[in-house]
Amino acid sequence: MAQSSRRTFLTVSAAAAAAPLVAAPAARAGTAPGGELKAILREIEPRRVEAIVRKLVSFGTRHTLSSQDDPVRGIGAARDWIFAELQRYAAASGGRMTVELQSFVQPVSPRIPAPTTITNVVATLRGSVTPERIYVVTGHYDSRVTDVMDAVKDAPGADDDASGVAVIMELARVLATRRPEATIVFAAVAGEEQGLYGSDHLAQSYKDRNADVQAMFSNDIVGTGDAHDGTRPANRSVRLFVEGVPTSETAAEASIRKSVGGENDGPSRQLGRFVEDLRTDLDVRVIWRRDRYLRGSDHISFLLRGYPAARFTEPRENFAHEHQDVRVENGVQYGDLIEFCDFGYIARVARTNASVLWSLAQAPGTPKGLVIDTTQLTNETTLRWQPGTEPDLAGYEVVWRETTAPDWQHARSVGRVDEVTIDLSKDNVFFGVRAVDTDGHRSPAAAPRPSS
Repeated sequence: MAQSSRRTFLTVSAAAAAAPLVAAPAARAGTAPGGELKAILREIEPRRVEAIVRKLVSFGTRHTLSSQDDPVRGIGAARDWIFAELQRYAAASGGRMTVELQSFVQPVSPRIPAPTTITNVVATLRGSVTPERIYVVTGHYDSRVTDVMDAVKDAPGADDDASGVAVIMELARVLATRRPEATIVFAAVAGEEQGLYGSDHLAQSYKDRNADVQAMFSNDIVGTGDAHDGTRPANRSVRLFVEGVPTSETAAEASIRKSVGGENDGPSRQLGRFVEDLRTDLDVRVIWRRDRYLRGSDHISFLLRGYPAARFTEPRENFAHEHQDVRVENGVQYGDLIEFCDFGYIARVARTNASVLWSLAQAPGTPKGLVIDTTQLTNETTLRWQPGTEPDLAGYEVVWRETTAPDWQHARSVGRVDEVTIDLSKDNVFFGVRAVDTDGHRSPAAAPRPSS
């Protein structure tokens, strides 16, 4: 194999090109947790998760339209407590973590009867090497009952979504003392139940400044693995919803995709493959959908802006304990009550998030500008991309799979180049490229677009 500083040529054997449809170990991006990640995971504590959930439930209701100035009840009291806690965590960061109240006035809409101030609480842990590269994790701190406009009744919102807020807050506490290479943002957003308004504002704020958000995860309804009924069918797993065709796809991009494929290769789908490869505290069941039927979460706000995003949620929901007035009816307890949460499970979801975020932040960024040369008919494949700027970048790997295979099957190192020609037809397989650093950390793969 000849190699220069910019381009390489790779010959692929016939045996590799015709491999069976199983994931080859060489194509797996994941690695076992290193020493620092192991320490991070040990510091995530169920008792602290429980304390956060109980405190959020104690505010009675956190409805977006509830009181913003009552010191003990309503969304304002919850907002102020979250802000104070995150500031306390940030005090241990040596100035690397900052916390802000990101407020805006939401105009009248179908679920907002009068202009209403909505506030996100955002903690940003600045990266030590490539701070411009950003990873976002959210939970929404607003809650609701059966009538989405009822801001008066008790709306404990223990599972939906004090559990998700507990995840991001516990992550912020533990990671505040660390130095991730890229920036990690922990956001408690509001207005989710009224129309994803808080996350919509947060995502747009990043888009307005052309921020390099390379992944976003919503933690929404992550309170228990046993469907609240004691059956415990999958309490060692968590679902991750990832779309295939990008929500933000343009008409021109759709036309290309319809011609050459790629329904299974959007940036969020690549993010799902990356997560699935990692060794995490829970088994991550990747669901190839944007979200569940009739539902949606804050990751959609980021998908609309073209950012890779996904949603963590528990494996089997009990709908008597979501979006319900607290009551007993025909012997059945309704309402999103704290007794139906499993704090050990929430802590495991937090550890799973920690593994994902830390692995992303310590690895190089996902390759940008990847194209596949389509200027001529040939049985070879030429790929080009923008070179990364990370100081510990070791090089790149080309990955590929059969068009009917769900995951990458083969990987070949091509060195620190920005162009490679492979003796394998682009018509027969799907290609990707991922970056690798000197410690062996791998980025999510990028899929190429045709280029003339």
